[in-house]
Amino acid sequence: MKIADRETKEKLIKRLRRIEGQLRGVQSMLDEERDCREIMQQLSAVSSAVKSTSRKFFEDYAALCLAEMDRDQPGDNRALLQEMVALLDKTP
Repeated sequence: MKIADRETKEKLIKRLRRIEGQLRGVQSMLDEERDCREIMQQLSAVSSAVKSTSRKFFEDYAALCLAEMDRDQPGDNRALLQEMVALLDKTP
């Protein structure tokens, strides 16, 4: 999928890199045998970041798909909307 807006794409990549760094931090915490509460707190932060990024990506994906819908093909449009809703249901 091509994200038309370069700035939007860069922001998503920046979020993913931040999440990647958080996960590396959790790995380090495990290696250092840090307190389990601290590790759980960081895992919760990672989970929230992934959820937020997933939703932002979905918003952008939905906007792009809706913009590309063909008004002459209502059946295809309905299928696309159903697919998008199914994807949203799978989003953590």
